[in-house]
Amino acid sequence: MEDDKNKFAAKSASILTLGTGWFPQSPGGLERYIYELTHQLAANQDLVELCGVGLPETQANLSIKLTNLAAVDSAIWQRLWSIRSNFQKTRLGKPDAINLHFALYSFPILDILPKGVPITFNFHGPWTAESEEEVASRRFSTWVKRKVIEENTFNHCDRFIVLSQAFANILHQRYQIPWQKIHIIPGGVDINRFQTNLSPQAARIKLGWSENRPILFTSRRLVHRVGLDKLLQAIAIIKLRIPDVWLAIAGRGHIQSILQQQVIELGLENNVKFLGFLPDEDLPIAYQAANLTIMPSQSFEGFGLAIVESLACGTPVLCTPVGGMPEIISPFSPDLITSSTETIAIAEKLEQVLLQKINIPSREQCRQYAITNFDWRIIAQKVRNILLAEKI
Repeated sequence: MEDDKNKFAAKSASILTLGTGWFPQSPGGLERYIYELTHQLAANQDLVELCGVGLPETQANLSIKLTNLAAVDSAIWQRLWSIRSNFQKTRLGKPDAINLHFALYSFPILDILPKGVPITFNFHGPWTAESEEEVASRRFSTWVKRKVIEENTFNHCDRFIVLSQAFANILHQRYQIPWQKIHIIPGGVDINRFQTNLSPQAARIKLGWSENRPILFTSRRLVHRVGLDKLLQAIAIIKLRIPDVWLAIAGRGHIQSILQQQVIELGLENNVKFLGFLPDEDLPIAYQAANLTIMPSQSFEGFGLAIVESLACGTPVLCTPVGGMPEIISPFSPDLITSSTETIAIAEKLEQVLLQKINIPSREQCRQYAITNFDWRIIAQKVRNILLAEKI
């Protein structure tokens, strides 16, 4: 453990990263991961260039170099062409390592990446399958995404980093990536920003939330796979025994109007609030204000950064048995994993927690677990070791 906490090797490295958007303007888990990783590497004297789409042209006091390759609102074919042409124009030297994070934006530059440099792909999820689940895709479109874009990109990579065993299994089984190329390193949390610096009461006062109601919190993209529809149904069930339960939902997405209509149909107007986009500085406060964070995902949850963020703020997390989430919770508090993804299972577990029928970890235990296992300073060192490993 002490070795992990030591500073990186004295010799700095040049690391070229290709991401997506810019956090927090693009407030997704992928964007946050890339933001935190690149800043941790730069803080330890590595020379990091982040290429992406919609990156700011200038950023004061930034420790990493930003190279914007395309406009985020341009048509997809224009975006991909811009990525290729602008990447070619901006190449000055040869990095020590290349780190790719998104197949669609990696695909246009595969043949012009510097030769002889190890390429690591961070697999954040099966892009084709996730797209199909949210939007009905034509068969040809699906074939192009999977066979042309994803598989071609993966064939150019020397090794892969995944956030959980669950996604390692997907990468191996769906894409036939050999096990020896797959490395499991969990996501991390900035323990200095996500912390227990407020009492729950003080946090609630800051946000204008009730000081005497049981509060559940979730921060999610409002899409089908995250299971918010089932969570709302579960709230309607437990409301019969816990009438003052209150759920705060942070985030935006294409099913927001559907969920808002569901709240009305279930008679939950006084029990559910859609917060919309929650400013990043308010997120640690919201975690600290809640009795419980809830992650009701139904599929493709490779890790769940919100889980470790909440734990670092001292708030326990209840999750469904999906993807990599149980890998975080099971060693710490297995009673906080529902028996299934179904509404009744979510309702039963929520009721047990809120009526104190099962033991939940204390504020101090939650934070210590996050510090011990998910401190970004430790995680970034492990990622760096993989990025800079010699090519096999």
